[in-house]
Amino acid sequence: MSLLIPPYLTKGDTVVIIATARKISDAELHPTIAILNSWGLVAELAPNLFKSHNQFSGSDEERTEDLQWALNHKSAKAILIARGGYGTLRIIDNVNFTEFKKNPKWLIGYSDVTVLHSHLQSIGIVSLHATMPVNFLQHEEATLSIKKLLFNERIKYNIPVHPLNKRGFAEGIVVGGNLSLLYALSGSPSEIEFDNKILFIEDLDEFLYHVDRMMLQLKRSGKLKNLAGLIVGGMSEMKDNSISFGKNAEEIIFDAVAEYAYPVCFNFPAGHIEENMAFYLGKPASLDVRVDHVDFNYLK
Repeated sequence: MSLLIPPYLTKGDTVVIIATARKISDAELHPTIAILNSWGLVAELAPNLFKSHNQFSGSDEERTEDLQWALNHKSAKAILIARGGYGTLRIIDNVNFTEFKKNPKWLIGYSDVTVLHSHLQSIGIVSLHATMPVNFLQHEEATLSIKKLLFNERIKYNIPVHPLNKRGFAEGIVVGGNLSLLYALSGSPSEIEFDNKILFIEDLDEFLYHVDRMMLQLKRSGKLKNLAGLIVGGMSEMKDNSISFGKNAEEIIFDAVAEYAYPVCFNFPAGHIEENMAFYLGKPASLDVRVDHVDFNYLK
């Protein structure tokens, strides 16, 4: 499958903001709009953006309308998802990507947005795993990394060495996202092809036994066997039962892939952490894991 890279941005371009999951308020977006304007970009808000339906940013129908509106937008160059939570999985099958394929835009977000990233990866369109407006003031460098990649600038990732890293060198297209969502998408039309890919995973607020169950599902279904490499981001605020599982999330992941020869990198600065650096999904990259350092670079 050939890769389709959306056009990079220039000053004056429009970024549309939508919410496909949890609700968001007008006040929460004021800093984001100011930041986008400071980058020379124009923010356009989706028609139903501030609607509310239980925990969601509007009903399934309203969120579907906004997602379709953003995908089909004639002049926008990027789609920024306001926040995560849960809800994108409820609407993904109700949108049509025909026009988007003809006029692709940068889709930006993480966490629940993995549903959209995964669907785009399944049809060969590059997207941007990155922090979202609700967190734009949390870490200045992480927010600025979005601008750099949207404007086709290179960034360097600070990846601390981790004792569970597995040394080696790999090249492959970067895929992945939130582990729970990758698990939930298994067997669906939005499922990713894992073979010969560099897989990124991260997660938040999961019981350790469930991390083990998700990793075993990926392993037993053959998805981990033929990876080119594995990158593990933040595994944040993990929970345990009163009787301890006995391993942390990183140890669980390490055990699941211990028998495979490809390199494994922990501590990648992305996920539900403050330093949630932006990176491309769907682009080929190299991963070089050594004893004293880790290098991650895109090939084009």
